[in-house]
Amino acid sequence: MASIYPVILCGGSGTRLWPASRSDQPKQFLKLVGERSSFQETVLRVKDIPGVAEIVIVTGQAMVDFVAQQTAEIDTWVTILVEPEARDSAPAVAVAAAYVENQDPEGVVLMLAADHHIAQPEIFGEAAVTAAKAAESDLIVTFGVQPTVPATGFGYIRPGDALLDGSVRSVAAFVEKPDQATAERYLLEGYLWNSGNFAFKAATLMGEFEAFEPTVAAAAKATIAVLELEAGIGRLDRDTFAQAKKISLDYAIMEHTTKAAVVPAAFAWSDLGAWDAIWEASIRDDDGNAQDGDVDLHGASGVLVRTTGPYVGVIGVSDIVVVAEPDAVLVCHRKDSQAVKVLVDGLKAKGRSIASRKSAQPNGIETLVTTDGFDVELRRAPAGETFALPASTVQLLEGVLEMDGDVYAAGAIIPLEAEVRARAIGAATLLVTKAR
Repeated sequence: MASIYPVILCGGSGTRLWPASRSDQPKQFLKLVGERSSFQETVLRVKDIPGVAEIVIVTGQAMVDFVAQQTAEIDTWVTILVEPEARDSAPAVAVAAAYVENQDPEGVVLMLAADHHIAQPEIFGEAAVTAAKAAESDLIVTFGVQPTVPATGFGYIRPGDALLDGSVRSVAAFVEKPDQATAERYLLEGYLWNSGNFAFKAATLMGEFEAFEPTVAAAAKATIAVLELEAGIGRLDRDTFAQAKKISLDYAIMEHTTKAAVVPAAFAWSDLGAWDAIWEASIRDDDGNAQDGDVDLHGASGVLVRTTGPYVGVIGVSDIVVVAEPDAVLVCHRKDSQAVKVLVDGLKAKGRSIASRKSAQPNGIETLVTTDGFDVELRRAPAGETFALPASTVQLLEGVLEMDGDVYAAGAIIPLEAEVRARAIGAATLLVTKAR
């Protein structure tokens, strides 16, 4: 069996998950479901698949530190290819395929998004091996997820004839996101959700790029020809990469290729595209509530409440979302989660920076309140950083801190009588209240 090279694409900012997800802190690096980010879960899912040779991350410069910190947290070595600019998915995938082909002419790429949630990693692993074996036969294999509901937020695949040993099927058609009635019909007719994850031989995909989008193929090969890695990080050459057409993989290849195949997969899957999907993927109590942070619920049902900033109390409501950050609060009905994008678009139209970045810099200090008697600061520290904290009262909003041999989790309030050294075990956000 050929070696497998997982390639994880880390782009986008998750507009529908505002105010938690923004350009300076994208959703794939947030710990929205459980104790790890979806990026970390994706890396761990592929790490131990039989035949994996090297994990490759394709991302932008603004996300390199996130990738490095979060892979260090889970003790995993990766190769990071840094795009000089975003040119949609086709150039990113092509440059990764060219890199793998250069490393291993027979190598199989397992191309995955960094922001998906898969509840059964062992089932995913089995599907990945099946897809990789099929890819050795020059097929471009996508993962088709068995639908559980007639969802209108996903694209669908209409499976065709059985191929090879029957473990994969041809793709009769890729179809766009349907309306409700069409989605219900698709469910009855055996359509699959299009997960947007693929397996293919690097050489096979490069051949398709040469046939359908030759500028993308040429730019990818030229970029890899001059690539230099330093400590596992390779910054792609701006001039060569810019020669690639700005186009998605779907439009560049998947709409034209005759090599498309699908592996029907039984794992529970979500693209975590909006807050209702976060609620669905979260652990919920007997009343259907999911909560994270400094929260109290009374007489509530079916709600999602998440705070990394102020205390949030919720009383006597149902089926809503409350997301509180230190600089913004969102409240909406759960069924209206998709409309968050409209809200964010409105903020952008007004020129509000809050739409795309948080008030505090990711690794900085921001003074929130100053009076004659005290200052309140919002501090952020990346995983592994050691720093000084003054005599103060510290409220840990997110992450884990170690101080004087004691470990504190999110929600802790820590009085400090003198300056101490603290270490962020995970990326930490804290409020520091100190006397003037």
